[in-house]
Amino acid sequence: MTTVVAAQQVISGPPIPPIARIRLYSPDEWEAFTNEWACTIFRGKEVVRFSGAGDKGVDIAVFGAGQGFAGIWDGYQCKHYDHPLRPSDIYVELGKVLWFSSNGDYNAPRSHTFIAPCGIGTKLNSLLKSSDKLKQELITNWEKSCRNGITDTREIALDGVFRAYVDAFDFSIFKGKQPLALIDEHRSSPYHLSRFGGGFPARPITPQPPTNIGVHETKYVEKLYLAYADHLKKSVNSIADLGKPVLREHFSRQREAFYQAEALRIFVRDKVEPGTFERLQDEIYAGVVDTQDDDFDDGYQRVVAVTKAAQEMAIAANPIALIAQTQDRRGICHQLANDDRLKWTR
Repeated sequence: MTTVVAAQQVISGPPIPPIARIRLYSPDEWEAFTNEWACTIFRGKEVVRFSGAGDKGVDIAVFGAGQGFAGIWDGYQCKHYDHPLRPSDIYVELGKVLWFSSNGDYNAPRSHTFIAPCGIGTKLNSLLKSSDKLKQELITNWEKSCRNGITDTREIALDGVFRAYVDAFDFSIFKGKQPLALIDEHRSSPYHLSRFGGGFPARPITPQPPTNIGVHETKYVEKLYLAYADHLKKSVNSIADLGKPVLREHFSRQREAFYQAEALRIFVRDKVEPGTFERLQDEIYAGVVDTQDDDFDDGYQRVVAVTKAAQEMAIAANPIALIAQTQDRRGICHQLANDDRLKWTR
Protein backbone atom coordinates (compact mmCIF):
# COMPACT_ATOMS: atom_id res chain seq x y z
CA MET A 1 0.00 0.00 0.00
CA THR A 2 1.37 3.42 -0.96
CA THR A 3 1.53 6.02 1.81
CA VAL A 4 2.46 9.68 1.97
CA VAL A 5 4.97 10.66 4.63
CA ALA A 6 3.76 13.55 6.77
CA ALA A 7 5.93 16.66 7.08
CA GLN A 8 6.22 16.23 10.86
CA GLN A 9 7.56 12.69 10.43
CA VAL A 10 10.32 14.00 8.15
CA ILE A 11 11.30 16.44 10.91
CA SER A 12 11.13 14.16 13.95
CA GLY A 13 10.82 10.61 12.62
CA PRO A 14 8.01 8.18 13.46
CA PRO A 15 6.38 8.66 16.88
CA ILE A 16 7.82 6.70 19.80
CA PRO A 17 5.21 5.17 22.12
CA PRO A 18 5.53 6.37 25.73
CA ILE A 19 6.26 2.86 27.02
CA ALA A 20 9.24 2.68 24.65
CA ARG A 21 10.34 6.25 25.33
CA ILE A 22 10.71 5.76 29.10
CA ARG A 23 13.08 2.87 28.47
CA LEU A 24 15.43 5.33 26.76
CA TYR A 25 15.62 7.54 29.84
CA SER A 26 18.73 7.78 31.95
CA PRO A 27 18.29 6.77 35.61
CA ASP A 28 18.17 10.46 36.53
CA GLU A 29 15.48 11.17 33.90
CA TRP A 30 13.50 8.19 35.19
CA GLU A 31 13.56 9.64 38.71
CA ALA A 32 12.52 13.05 37.36
CA PHE A 33 9.60 11.46 35.48
CA THR A 34 8.50 9.55 38.57
CA ASN A 35 8.77 12.72 40.63
CA GLU A 36 6.48 14.52 38.15
CA TRP A 37 4.01 11.65 38.50
CA ALA A 38 4.12 11.80 42.30
CA CYS A 39 3.65 15.58 42.38
CA THR A 40 0.59 15.17 40.14
CA ILE A 41 -1.01 12.25 41.98
CA PHE A 42 -0.31 13.54 45.49
CA ARG A 43 -1.29 17.19 45.11
CA GLY A 44 -1.55 18.83 48.51
CA LYS A 45 1.13 16.61 50.03
CA GLU A 46 4.85 17.22 50.28
CA VAL A 47 6.75 15.28 47.61
CA VAL A 48 10.53 15.17 48.08
CA ARG A 49 13.06 13.66 45.72
CA PHE A 50 16.31 12.33 47.21
CA SER A 51 18.95 12.09 44.49
CA GLY A 52 22.43 10.64 44.52
CA ALA A 53 24.25 8.45 47.01
CA GLY A 54 23.08 8.11 50.58
CA ASP A 55 19.35 8.07 49.81
CA LYS A 56 18.85 5.31 52.44
CA GLY A 57 16.66 3.32 50.10
CA VAL A 58 14.25 6.16 49.27
CA ASP A 59 14.31 8.01 45.95
CA ILE A 60 10.99 9.83 46.39
CA ALA A 61 8.99 10.29 49.59
CA VAL A 62 5.46 11.57 49.98
CA PHE A 63 4.87 13.21 53.35
CA GLY A 64 1.89 14.59 55.18
CA ALA A 65 2.10 18.36 55.59
CA GLY A 66 4.96 19.27 57.91
CA GLN A 67 5.45 15.70 59.19
CA GLY A 68 8.44 14.44 57.25
CA PHE A 69 9.94 11.05 58.10
CA ALA A 70 8.60 11.32 61.66
CA GLY A 71 5.01 11.00 60.44
CA ILE A 72 3.13 8.70 58.08
CA TRP A 73 4.86 8.64 54.71
CA ASP A 74 5.09 6.61 51.51
CA GLY A 75 8.33 5.75 49.74
CA TYR A 76 9.15 5.13 46.08
CA GLN A 77 12.27 3.50 44.71
CA CYS A 78 13.10 4.10 41.04
CA LYS A 79 15.08 1.33 39.38
CA HIS A 80 16.13 1.76 35.73
CA TYR A 81 17.30 -1.50 34.21
CA ASP A 82 17.03 -3.04 30.74
CA HIS A 83 14.91 -5.88 32.11
CA PRO A 84 11.84 -6.32 34.30
CA LEU A 85 12.75 -6.10 37.98
CA ARG A 86 13.96 -9.31 39.57
CA PRO A 87 14.07 -10.13 43.28
CA SER A 88 17.87 -9.78 43.23
CA ASP A 89 17.47 -6.17 42.01
CA ILE A 90 15.65 -5.08 45.16
CA TYR A 91 16.98 -7.17 48.06
CA VAL A 92 19.48 -4.50 49.06
CA GLU A 93 16.78 -1.83 48.83
CA LEU A 94 14.56 -3.85 51.18
CA GLY A 95 17.54 -4.19 53.48
CA LYS A 96 18.08 -0.43 53.53
CA VAL A 97 14.48 0.29 54.51
CA LEU A 98 14.67 -2.30 57.28
CA TRP A 99 18.04 -1.15 58.59
CA PHE A 100 17.45 2.59 58.57
CA SER A 101 13.94 2.31 60.00
CA SER A 102 15.19 0.01 62.77
CA ASN A 103 17.90 2.57 63.58
CA GLY A 104 15.40 5.40 63.87
CA ASP A 105 16.70 7.27 60.82
CA TYR A 106 13.07 7.37 59.78
CA ASN A 107 9.77 5.75 60.70
CA ALA A 108 8.96 2.70 58.64
CA PRO A 109 6.96 3.86 55.61
CA ARG A 110 3.27 3.10 55.26
CA SER A 111 4.11 1.73 51.81
CA HIS A 112 7.26 1.37 49.76
CA THR A 113 6.80 0.93 46.01
CA PHE A 114 9.27 -0.14 43.34
CA ILE A 115 8.91 1.47 39.91
CA ALA A 116 10.84 0.46 36.80
CA PRO A 117 10.40 1.27 33.07
CA CYS A 118 10.45 -2.41 32.10
CA GLY A 119 8.02 -3.26 34.85
CA ILE A 120 8.00 -5.81 37.67
CA GLY A 121 9.06 -9.28 36.60
CA THR A 122 6.89 -12.35 37.19
CA LYS A 123 8.92 -13.79 40.07
CA LEU A 124 9.23 -10.49 41.92
CA ASN A 125 5.57 -9.68 41.32
CA SER A 126 4.66 -13.02 42.90
CA LEU A 127 6.85 -12.32 45.93
CA LEU A 128 5.43 -8.82 46.41
CA LYS A 129 1.97 -10.39 46.60
CA SER A 130 3.12 -12.84 49.30
CA SER A 131 4.76 -10.93 52.15
CA ASP A 132 5.84 -14.05 54.06
CA LYS A 133 7.64 -15.48 51.04
CA LEU A 134 9.26 -12.12 50.35
CA LYS A 135 10.54 -11.97 53.92
CA GLN A 136 11.93 -15.49 53.73
CA GLU A 137 13.65 -14.83 50.39
CA LEU A 138 15.28 -11.70 51.78
CA ILE A 139 16.54 -13.57 54.84
CA THR A 140 17.89 -16.36 52.62
CA ASN A 141 19.72 -13.86 50.38
CA TRP A 142 20.90 -11.48 53.12
CA GLU A 143 24.54 -12.55 53.17
CA LYS A 144 24.87 -12.39 49.39
CA SER A 145 22.86 -9.25 48.64
CA CYS A 146 22.62 -7.08 51.75
CA ARG A 147 25.35 -7.62 54.34
CA ASN A 148 27.92 -5.50 52.47
CA GLY A 149 25.58 -3.36 50.39
CA ILE A 150 23.52 -1.30 52.83
CA THR A 151 26.23 1.13 53.94
CA ASP A 152 29.79 1.90 52.82
CA THR A 153 31.15 1.96 56.34
CA ARG A 154 30.15 -1.34 57.91
CA GLU A 155 28.71 -4.79 57.37
CA ILE A 156 25.14 -5.30 58.52
CA ALA A 157 24.66 -8.71 60.05
CA LEU A 158 21.16 -10.15 60.28
CA ASP A 159 21.19 -11.12 63.94
CA GLY A 160 20.26 -10.03 67.43
CA VAL A 161 17.88 -7.12 67.90
CA PHE A 162 17.92 -6.32 64.19
CA ARG A 163 16.94 -9.89 63.26
CA ALA A 164 14.01 -9.66 65.67
CA TYR A 165 12.99 -6.37 64.03
CA VAL A 166 13.08 -7.99 60.58
CA ASP A 167 11.08 -10.99 61.77
CA ALA A 168 8.35 -8.71 63.15
CA PHE A 169 8.34 -6.31 60.19
CA ASP A 170 5.24 -6.07 57.99
CA PHE A 171 6.55 -6.93 54.51
CA SER A 172 3.16 -6.21 52.93
CA ILE A 173 4.21 -2.53 52.70
CA PHE A 174 6.47 -3.44 49.75
CA LYS A 175 4.72 -3.10 46.43
CA GLY A 176 5.38 -2.73 42.72
CA LYS A 177 3.81 -0.43 40.14
CA GLN A 178 3.74 -1.26 36.45
CA PRO A 179 4.90 1.44 34.00
CA LEU A 180 1.69 1.56 31.91
CA ALA A 181 -0.27 2.57 35.01
CA LEU A 182 2.34 5.19 35.80
CA ILE A 183 2.16 6.66 32.27
CA ASP A 184 -1.63 6.70 32.35
CA GLU A 185 -1.68 8.59 35.66
CA HIS A 186 1.05 10.93 34.42
CA ARG A 187 -1.34 12.14 31.69
CA SER A 188 -2.80 14.65 34.11
CA SER A 189 0.66 16.11 34.75
CA PRO A 190 1.51 19.47 33.13
CA TYR A 191 4.72 17.81 31.91
CA HIS A 192 3.04 14.97 30.00
CA LEU A 193 2.73 16.65 26.59
CA SER A 194 6.30 17.92 26.64
CA ARG A 195 7.52 14.39 27.41
CA PHE A 196 5.36 12.32 25.10
CA GLY A 197 3.64 14.69 22.66
CA GLY A 198 0.26 13.70 21.30
CA GLY A 199 -1.26 17.17 21.16
CA PHE A 200 -3.97 18.81 23.21
CA PRO A 201 -7.38 17.21 23.71
CA ALA A 202 -10.43 18.81 22.10
CA ARG A 203 -11.03 22.25 23.51
CA PRO A 204 -14.53 23.01 24.83
CA ILE A 205 -16.54 25.88 23.40
CA THR A 206 -16.31 29.03 25.50
CA PRO A 207 -19.74 30.25 26.67
CA GLN A 208 -20.85 33.81 26.04
CA PRO A 209 -19.82 36.35 28.73
CA PRO A 210 -22.44 37.12 31.37
CA THR A 211 -24.43 40.32 30.98
CA ASN A 212 -22.96 41.91 34.09
CA ILE A 213 -19.30 42.94 34.14
CA GLY A 214 -17.34 40.69 36.50
CA VAL A 215 -14.98 41.96 39.19
CA HIS A 216 -12.05 40.35 37.35
CA GLU A 217 -12.90 42.45 34.28
CA THR A 218 -12.94 45.83 35.99
CA LYS A 219 -9.54 47.14 34.96
CA TYR A 220 -9.53 46.26 31.25
CA VAL A 221 -13.15 47.43 30.90
CA GLU A 222 -12.30 50.78 32.51
CA LYS A 223 -9.44 51.13 30.05
CA LEU A 224 -11.77 50.39 27.15
CA TYR A 225 -14.22 53.03 28.42
CA LEU A 226 -11.34 55.54 28.51
CA ALA A 227 -10.41 54.60 24.93
CA TYR A 228 -14.00 55.08 23.77
CA ALA A 229 -14.22 58.39 25.67
CA ASP A 230 -11.06 59.55 23.92
CA HIS A 231 -12.67 58.67 20.58
CA LEU A 232 -16.08 60.22 21.34
CA LYS A 233 -14.67 63.23 23.20
CA LYS A 234 -17.07 62.69 26.05
CA SER A 235 -17.22 60.73 29.31
CA VAL A 236 -18.00 57.00 29.03
CA ASN A 237 -18.93 55.14 32.19
CA SER A 238 -21.13 52.35 30.85
CA ILE A 239 -22.20 50.59 27.67
CA ALA A 240 -25.15 52.98 27.43
CA ASP A 241 -22.71 55.89 26.97
CA LEU A 242 -21.21 54.37 23.82
CA GLY A 243 -24.05 55.51 21.58
CA LYS A 244 -22.82 54.22 18.24
CA PRO A 245 -23.79 50.59 17.49
CA VAL A 246 -20.33 49.98 16.07
CA LEU A 247 -18.74 50.81 19.43
CA ARG A 248 -21.22 48.69 21.39
CA GLU A 249 -20.51 45.78 19.07
CA HIS A 250 -16.77 46.35 19.39
CA PHE A 251 -17.04 46.33 23.18
CA SER A 252 -19.05 43.10 23.06
CA ARG A 253 -16.38 41.45 20.90
CA GLN A 254 -13.62 42.51 23.30
CA ARG A 255 -15.42 40.92 26.24
CA GLU A 256 -15.91 37.74 24.23
CA ALA A 257 -12.21 37.73 23.39
CA PHE A 258 -11.23 38.27 27.04
CA TYR A 259 -13.40 35.35 28.17
CA GLN A 260 -11.97 33.22 25.37
CA ALA A 261 -8.41 33.96 26.53
CA GLU A 262 -9.35 33.24 30.15
CA ALA A 263 -10.87 29.92 29.08
CA LEU A 264 -7.66 29.09 27.20
CA ARG A 265 -5.57 29.90 30.26
CA ILE A 266 -7.66 27.55 32.40
CA PHE A 267 -7.78 24.85 29.71
CA VAL A 268 -3.98 24.59 29.41
CA ARG A 269 -3.20 25.20 33.08
CA ASP A 270 -2.72 21.52 33.97
CA LYS A 271 -1.62 20.42 30.50
CA VAL A 272 1.58 22.40 29.99
CA GLU A 273 4.58 23.21 32.13
CA PRO A 274 4.14 26.08 34.60
CA GLY A 275 4.74 29.47 33.01
CA THR A 276 3.88 28.40 29.44
CA PHE A 277 0.75 30.55 29.18
CA GLU A 278 2.57 33.50 30.75
CA ARG A 279 5.31 33.13 28.11
CA LEU A 280 2.62 33.31 25.43
CA GLN A 281 1.39 36.54 27.00
CA ASP A 282 4.98 37.84 27.01
CA GLU A 283 5.40 36.97 23.32
CA ILE A 284 2.22 38.79 22.37
CA TYR A 285 3.22 41.78 24.50
CA ALA A 286 6.62 41.93 22.77
CA GLY A 287 4.89 41.74 19.40
CA VAL A 288 2.38 44.56 20.02
CA VAL A 289 4.09 46.99 22.38
CA ASP A 290 5.63 49.00 19.53
CA THR A 291 2.20 49.32 17.96
CA GLN A 292 0.85 50.52 21.29
CA ASP A 293 3.56 53.20 21.35
CA ASP A 294 2.70 54.51 17.86
CA ASP A 295 0.77 57.76 17.42
CA PHE A 296 -3.00 57.40 16.97
CA ASP A 297 -5.84 59.88 16.77
CA ASP A 298 -7.42 58.36 19.89
CA GLY A 299 -7.39 55.39 22.25
CA TYR A 300 -10.03 53.46 20.35
CA GLN A 301 -7.87 53.48 17.24
CA ARG A 302 -4.98 52.22 19.37
CA VAL A 303 -7.08 49.28 20.67
CA VAL A 304 -8.04 48.33 17.12
CA ALA A 305 -4.44 48.50 15.89
CA VAL A 306 -2.93 46.59 18.81
CA THR A 307 -5.45 43.75 18.76
CA LYS A 308 -5.05 43.49 14.98
CA ALA A 309 -1.27 43.25 15.41
CA ALA A 310 -1.75 40.44 17.96
CA GLN A 311 -4.04 38.62 15.55
CA GLU A 312 -1.48 38.78 12.73
CA MET A 313 1.59 37.76 14.76
CA ALA A 314 3.50 34.63 13.79
CA ILE A 315 4.05 32.58 16.95
CA ALA A 316 5.68 29.20 16.46
CA ALA A 317 7.79 28.51 19.54
CA ASN A 318 5.08 28.41 22.21
CA PRO A 319 3.13 25.11 22.26
CA ILE A 320 -0.13 26.89 23.12
CA ALA A 321 0.10 28.84 19.85
CA LEU A 322 -1.00 25.64 18.08
CA ILE A 323 -4.49 25.98 19.54
CA ALA A 324 -4.69 29.76 20.12
CA GLN A 325 -7.46 31.26 18.03
CA THR A 326 -7.93 34.82 16.80
CA GLN A 327 -10.10 35.74 19.77
CA ASP A 328 -7.54 34.27 22.18
CA ARG A 329 -4.87 36.62 20.87
CA ARG A 330 -7.17 39.64 21.11
CA GLY A 331 -8.27 38.54 24.56
CA ILE A 332 -4.67 38.24 25.75
CA CYS A 333 -4.26 41.93 24.89
CA HIS A 334 -7.03 42.68 27.39
CA GLN A 335 -5.44 40.35 29.95
CA LEU A 336 -2.28 42.44 29.53
CA ALA A 337 -4.36 45.59 29.96
CA ASN A 338 -5.84 44.05 33.11
CA ASP A 339 -2.25 43.62 34.36
CA ASP A 340 -1.40 47.24 33.47
CA ARG A 341 1.05 46.17 30.78
CA LEU A 342 -0.94 47.67 27.89
CA LYS A 343 -2.60 51.07 27.91
CA TRP A 344 -4.93 52.57 25.30
CA THR A 345 -4.77 56.24 26.28
CA ARG A 346 -1.87 58.50 27.05
